[in-house]
Amino acid sequence: MTQENSKIKFYGTTWCGDCRRSFFYLKRKNIPFDNINIDDDGEGENIVKSLNNGNRSVPTIVFPDGSFLVEPSNQQIAEKLNIPL
Repeated sequence: MTQENSKIKFYGTTWCGDCRRSFFYLKRKNIPFDNINIDDDGEGENIVKSLNNGNRSVPTIVFPDGSFLVEPSNQQIAEKLNIPL
């Protein structure tokens, strides 16, 4: 696994409330991630659409193992990362 692929990829937008909640949850938990704003990043938008049957569903959080969560709750993120809520 390359260094580039070893970090969580957080695909979102600035105007999405769920994105802000998940973004700040990861920040509070000191989880490193790359933040990709799909309004500004066409490649990021294409990745989100490819994972979500053509939809721009955000946040889409892609993990280094290739799994992903779409519009997750903080609890779902905590469970995936095996960290306390």
